[in-house]
Amino acid sequence: MSPTADPVHELFGLDGRVAIVTGASGGLGRAGAVVLADLGASVWIADRSASAAGLARTAALIGERCAGTVVFDVAEPGAAERAVAEIIASSGRLDVLVHHAGVMARGPSFGTAVEDWQRILDVNITGTWLTARAAAAAMVDGGAGGRIVTTGSIYSKMVGPIPEPAYYASKAAVANLTRGLAAEWGPHGITVNCVAPGVFYPTGMTQPLGDAPEVLERMTDRTLLKRLGDPERDLRGVIGLLASDASSYVTGQTIYVDGGWTAW
Repeated sequence: MSPTADPVHELFGLDGRVAIVTGASGGLGRAGAVVLADLGASVWIADRSASAAGLARTAALIGERCAGTVVFDVAEPGAAERAVAEIIASSGRLDVLVHHAGVMARGPSFGTAVEDWQRILDVNITGTWLTARAAAAAMVDGGAGGRIVTTGSIYSKMVGPIPEPAYYASKAAVANLTRGLAAEWGPHGITVNCVAPGVFYPTGMTQPLGDAPEVLERMTDRTLLKRLGDPERDLRGVIGLLASDASSYVTGQTIYVDGGWTAW
């Protein structure tokens, strides 16, 4: 090993770092909170007020590494700034944002009301921008750079057989927003990358598929690994990588964690 190289465990370690995870009440957001805590970060967990019970379960899982909870709607202007201000007032800094908050609505264009379309875009793309902007402002003020991880989807680069145009549009936008923010904030030492999950089961979005085993079978067969993603295991490594110094020279990237779904 080079005498100047950091040991691998130090590259991935988050001791002394402060992180926030949005959409942390369950599923993939909870997995993100757990891995950051496992790596040593003090983790703030966030979600909407309707998700309070899920936040309590996440807090119990990460135990003493839970720095606190913040409840806000990512699509509400000013809400992310208030949440970040609370974190800074209590913890003194913010180093990592893992932004997983998002919504999905299925339905063809002819049957989609404008307000439903707008809500998807407000949460998935505007909410990502508002939350990332608030976190980045704190990171710039702190002067030590930071890590921002957004959440895309396999539908950031493709569409599926089920009509959900608002969701497709919003997740494609997240991937390109990630590149734009990486370019804008790179001079401040802030990396911005996007994790794009495939089909994970069970999560809040995919739990209903338990009543349609034939659909689960088709989805499983679509992956190269012939299995669906495990929410408690398969995203943790990538989130840990992108939140740590192990990825200090990686920015503006979308990493597909999909069992090979998008490879063909």
